[in-house]
This record gives sequence, structure tokens and C-alpha cells, in this order.
Amino acid sequence: MLARTLRCCSAVPKVPRGMMEVRARRAFAVASTVLAGALLVFPTPTAVAKTFAQPSPVMEVDPEYPGTAVERLRNIQARVKSLTPEDLSKDWEEVRRKILWAGGLKDLPRSVPGQGYTGHSFNDDNHCDLTPMLGEVAHNLHGGEIRGIAMGNRLGPGIEIASLPELGPGGSWSTCTNGCHVEPPQDVAHVQFRARIAFKLVWTPPHFSSFVLVDDSGAYLNHGFPTGALPDLRSRASNYNLVKGSKYAREAEALAERSAGA
Repeated sequence: MLARTLRCCSAVPKVPRGMMEVRARRAFAVASTVLAGALLVFPTPTAVAKTFAQPSPVMEVDPEYPGTAVERLRNIQARVKSLTPEDLSKDWEEVRRKILWAGGLKDLPRSVPGQGYTGHSFNDDNHCDLTPMLGEVAHNLHGGEIRGIAMGNRLGPGIEIASLPELGPGGSWSTCTNGCHVEPPQDVAHVQFRARIAFKLVWTPPHFSSFVLVDDSGAYLNHGFPTGALPDLRSRASNYNLVKGSKYAREAEALAERSAGA
């Protein structure tokens, strides 16, 4: 009986060699399909690099300033509003890093100018606009329309290096604020890049020891009273003078009045 049972168990039907080859080819095809799917999930470095210049097919466009990275602008303003005045009232270097982060910029104080350097951003009188622009317009050159801005003003390579990708398609840069005192603004954001600003930093008179962040229309976003080594007084006063008389000065002057009455 045991011998008969063993013979039954060992009687496995033989598979013809041709059938085995067919099964092997099918298994290889399935494995190849799985591998291809995995490669689609993990994009190549080249594909990642293209995301700066190629926004998603479904994209909101600003008809007046079509160079604006609209999704990025909204995410930047959400970050600005997530900060408290207390966050913006600490040591200036810490505050400046928070402003860079909110604007979608890396803190790169040791990079070469033109290759991502952001040590000047919000640290002088003029580089105080945060502009979110689409990738294809980041390489726009200045044609001479803006007074005080060098011809060319090639910013594209630095924008690509310094921009934080998580805020949406396009890039960020701290563009020059001069020319914003007229309507419509004749500054780098609105003329060279045809883009709105996400925010502008304006130091408040008369002591210039506090600042406001305002949006493209001049509306309030946030403010702070930073401590420590601020940009020099002349630069802070000049920053306010660049916007004086415009919609961008209103909130700075209102903060000055509230502070005086406190």
C-alpha cells in the first residue's frame, strides 16, 4: 500500500519543453511590465529638472500679468500668513531666513552672485520684492525699460538654483522694487517678468525699525519688529522712499501710526 501511494505521489505529469519556454517568456513579459511601471513612479533626474520650466497642463493664468506663477504665489502668501508677528520680531538674520522660506527661496549667502546667491535678498533697500514667475519667463532679459536696472539683468540661472520646488511650478526671486511708485508699477517683476509680486517688504517710518509685508495690491500680509543687526539705516529709509506715495506705502504708514499711538 505504501509503495502504491508513493508511486501515485511521484506521478507528476511531464510538461513539454515547448510549453516551458512559453511560460518562461510570459513570466519575463510580466516582470518587464512591472519594472517599467516602477521607472514611471521614480522619474529620472532629467524629468525632475524639467519641472521648473514645464508647468502642469491645467494651469491658472493671470490675464494681466501672464508671467505670474499663480499657484506658487498663493502658496507663498499662505506661508507668509502662517508666520506670526512674533516669528518676525526675532533676530534679523533668523527673520530674514523665515522670509526667504516663505517666499520659496533657499538661504544661499555663500553662493556666487548669479548662481543662486540670496545674501542680498531683503538685506538692502531695493531687493525687497518676492516675485513668483513661470519657468519660461524666468530667463527673460531686461530691455532697458526700467530706470536704474542694467540691460540684460540675466537672473534665470540663479532663480533655478535658489527656488524651493515644493511651492509649485516656476521659481521665486527677490527682484528690485524701484519703479513700483507709479501705476501700473514699472519694476522688474511687472515689466521684465510680466508677473505680480507675492509680497513686498517695506520698512516703516520714521525710525525704520519695523517692517510690513504687503501683496501686489498693497494689502497687508504680515509685519515684524526685528532685533539685532538690521540692514543699515540709510538702506531702510531708502527702501521706504522707493514706495512713498504709492499703494505699497499705505500699510507701512498705518503701522507707524499704530506704533506711535501705542
